[in-house]
Amino acid sequence: MPIAINGAGTITGISAGGLPDSCITTDDIAANAVTAAKLGADQASGLAKAWVNFNGTGTVAIRASFNVSSITDNGTGDYTVNFTTAMPDTNYAIKISSGATSTRRTINSYGVDGGGTAVPPTTTSVRLICFDESASAMIDIASVSVAIFR
Repeated sequence: MPIAINGAGTITGISAGGLPDSCITTDDIAANAVTAAKLGADQASGLAKAWVNFNGTGTVAIRASFNVSSITDNGTGDYTVNFTTAMPDTNYAIKISSGATSTRRTINSYGVDGGGTAVPPTTTSVRLICFDESASAMIDIASVSVAIFR
């Protein structure tokens, strides 16, 4: 229906959303949807390349994720986040956070292997450790979130 304004100033042909009825079709929406292929390099580089929220106590379980295939429980407070699709290199940024508790803790993206050697991030995974500073011990944490930007 076309938009019409009569001599008295009455407007017809506008729906509640402010656009004429049937002026936007499902095809229009699909053709104009924002997709990764339509983003420029600057916009695409600002998006998370992987993220995960997981329960790090008991049996480790992913609550929600993107581009994370699994979490490996390496022991108390020691986890490896495994990517579904590898990063192009290891020059990515890692943001880690955890749920609040009364203990003071540190979460580090350089986990340690069994011999105490730091394990830097790889293209396929990042290892992290959770440490309770007040007890000077590694601890499991109920809510851990990790985001990867590249």
